[in-house]
Amino acid sequence: MNESIRLSIENNIAYIRLNRPEVFNSFNREMALRLQQVLKDCETNSEVRALVLTGNGKAFCAGQDLKEVTSPELNPGFKKILDEHYNPIISLIRTIKKPIIAAVNGVAAGAGANIALACDIVLAHEKVSFIQAFSLIGLIPDSGGTFFLPRLIGFQKASALAMLGDKVSAQEAEKLGMIYKVLPLENFEDEVSQVALRLAQMPTLALGKIKEAFNQSLTNNLEEQLSLESKLQIEAAQTNDYAEGVSAFIEKRKPDFKGA
Repeated sequence: MNESIRLSIENNIAYIRLNRPEVFNSFNREMALRLQQVLKDCETNSEVRALVLTGNGKAFCAGQDLKEVTSPELNPGFKKILDEHYNPIISLIRTIKKPIIAAVNGVAAGAGANIALACDIVLAHEKVSFIQAFSLIGLIPDSGGTFFLPRLIGFQKASALAMLGDKVSAQEAEKLGMIYKVLPLENFEDEVSQVALRLAQMPTLALGKIKEAFNQSLTNNLEEQLSLESKLQIEAAQTNDYAEGVSAFIEKRKPDFKGA
């Protein structure tokens, strides 16, 4: 069976692979709904402490499968595509209290680019490019593109990329602050796994609270954010991982975090 999403779990890391390589991992309805279910399963699976989202084949994701939206029989319509496909995916990526890495293994275009940018850490190899391809076919950036891109790289640059549809190399994306880091192509998967393993071995409850705080900072004023920091810090200080971290520091040993 050729599954549109492939999931494997190794060393407490969920590797989620977009698996429609013949169409550059572009989304159809089945794939979008399947990804949502896999993300929900990973959220509730106590074995999973970090997630890696990547693509099979030459591309990370080319966005929406245009054959679906131009097919009289298959076209779900843009309201359903956004309300039932992409918006729930972005919401899940941001609300799952576990770190999510986008391992961009090839071109990331349209919704594919913006799904990557919604993740907590974006890693890309040196041959990758990102493109806000929407304007080139008369559309606007969706999947959180108009929200995240200006906040990542600034209003002026984001506006130009969204309107002109320019390709952005991995190196330029790193320079702009659009992504975290460019990795060598030859050992890309190994280096991604090293970062993911590092996250999975950290106090993941605290990482989830960091994610929550960053989410709220997008709309909070300073006083609201300071109050939230106080609340989350008190919660973090009551975890077993905090006690372990302090003990390990005092005893000058490596901590053994359990995510609890």
